[in-house]
Amino acid sequence: MHSPSAPAAQRPLSTLSFHNPAGLYDPRPNGYSHVAVARLPARIVHIAGQGGEDAEGRLADGFDAQVRQALANLATALQAAGARPADVARLTALVVDHSQARLQAFSQALRALWGDAPTPACTLIPVPRLALDGMLFEIDATAYLPPEDAR
Repeated sequence: MHSPSAPAAQRPLSTLSFHNPAGLYDPRPNGYSHVAVARLPARIVHIAGQGGEDAEGRLADGFDAQVRQALANLATALQAAGARPADVARLTALVVDHSQARLQAFSQALRALWGDAPTPACTLIPVPRLALDGMLFEIDATAYLPPEDAR
């Protein structure tokens, strides 16, 4: 693995830009953007689906706790690659027994993790089940970083 990329203050201009075009509803309250544009060349970081398991593989109790743990796992994986949430262009979220309440919980957790940074493009897919018994949520990500020689 390459060493982590330079801190945000030392990075060149962002590799990503986010857009919510006129004529489409405002997705920001739900924690995402309609369009993410990555300027190349870039280093592409793919983060596998992260669920609500802790480092010992124990699944958190309940949907909200699994979302919080999965997003913490996502942040850990991003950090290991030298990335941060603001470097993520695209998310895919899988939700068992999807409902408006689950969408709201997920959206709030995303906005909390991203803070003031533009939120990535995101697709939420309702599913009947995930890999582990009792698993209710999973999220994967694609991030873009400046090339190694741009640091």
